[in-house]
Amino acid sequence: MTDTADTIVAAATPPGTGGVGIVRISGSEAERIARAMLGSLPEPRNATQRAFRNAAGDKLDAGIAVYFPAPASFTGESVLELHGHGGPIVMSLLVDAAVECGARLAGPGEFTKRAFLNGKLDLAQAEAIADLIGSGTAQAARAALRSLSGAFSIAVDTLAEQLVRLRMHVEAAIDFPEEEIDFLSDDALLGRLDRCGEAFDQLMSQASIGRVLRDGYRVVIVGKPNAGKSSLLNRLSGEEAAIVTEVAGTTRDILREQINIDGLAVELVDTAGLRDKPDRVEAEGIRRAREALKSADAVLWIQDATEAGDTTMEEGIPDCAEVTVVRNKIDLTGEEPGATCSDAAVINLSATTGAGLDALNDRLRDLAGYKNLGEGAFTARKRHVDALNRAADHFKTGRNALRESRAGELLAEELRLAHEALGEITGAVSSDDLLGRIFADFCIGK
Repeated sequence: MTDTADTIVAAATPPGTGGVGIVRISGSEAERIARAMLGSLPEPRNATQRAFRNAAGDKLDAGIAVYFPAPASFTGESVLELHGHGGPIVMSLLVDAAVECGARLAGPGEFTKRAFLNGKLDLAQAEAIADLIGSGTAQAARAALRSLSGAFSIAVDTLAEQLVRLRMHVEAAIDFPEEEIDFLSDDALLGRLDRCGEAFDQLMSQASIGRVLRDGYRVVIVGKPNAGKSSLLNRLSGEEAAIVTEVAGTTRDILREQINIDGLAVELVDTAGLRDKPDRVEAEGIRRAREALKSADAVLWIQDATEAGDTTMEEGIPDCAEVTVVRNKIDLTGEEPGATCSDAAVINLSATTGAGLDALNDRLRDLAGYKNLGEGAFTARKRHVDALNRAADHFKTGRNALRESRAGELLAEELRLAHEALGEITGAVSSDDLLGRIFADFCIGK
């Protein structure tokens, strides 16, 4: 873990020029550094106008100073914030002055990491700060704010408490086998296991939606040349992002556009048309198209509805990616727009007129497992979903062992492992390596 005995400093505002820039200092030496740079210690939690000076007493800037004594601060340590003029040189001078007075430069996410280590946030809340900053949609921002306020953590802790109570019941039955009542075959225990299983299913569903909210959904558009891939990209994005001509093979490289479908951030990836005997430049575009397919969450296979030719799909589509066949150009065939089969895996549309786009948007939302939960949504990361899946697997293994062979010891062990997996989400169970990887993704100054 990071040594929190020293005092750290960093600019808390992004690099560049702005009206205001903030330098943040946190640690046991914050009070002494405040006296050195400001002349005296400001009154706690009051904005005070001061001149900012270096160790030699030279005036560097003037602005607002705010002091938060420990433990009533974001990090739980004494924190000094200097709100000066937002030029990069000014910010650099103020940071250098703090270093001269005894601070050291902060690492990525070190302020938030200290807040976690000092019990101000759990790990899921700490990660929600980065998710809120990086939100791609308003819905994702609201969900990240709910995670930051503790909604996700409360749901995890509630489920963990259910597991603890189950463990207490099962382990008591194991420790006192001479009791006349067989607690392991008690209907009440089986009912509690079923309710716990339902709670797992609900939380896993919410977490899956939360992961999509945070990470978005990657959709790769592929098909033969001139099927209308780029026209569909332009229609979905609402911009002329791709060049569209009647010449086959116009798209030679990967084009990416971000769109918002009812709060779901979708990355659209347009690719070169797949065909035999391309020229050298087009061949490179086709190679990149096949590479893009490997990381697709979903694939839109575009077919020209005016042609009755080969409808076979590219072999490079990964098994994990859901495929939707999009029959484009129905404005020329007169066909009805929308899904043509019960599972909506084939959709008729016109990229020219927009007919059938609603059905395609519905299909993408369904494939992503996305539901607009409104104020009930929270963000989740892949590691959260992985931990939930492992916890659920342990729980199901133990429940099956009890039902099939009344193996109470095995149930107790699986419940313990499930409880530990849940603890990884909030940081109740964590490792230095895990913390290092999580906070390395944060920006400096946060």
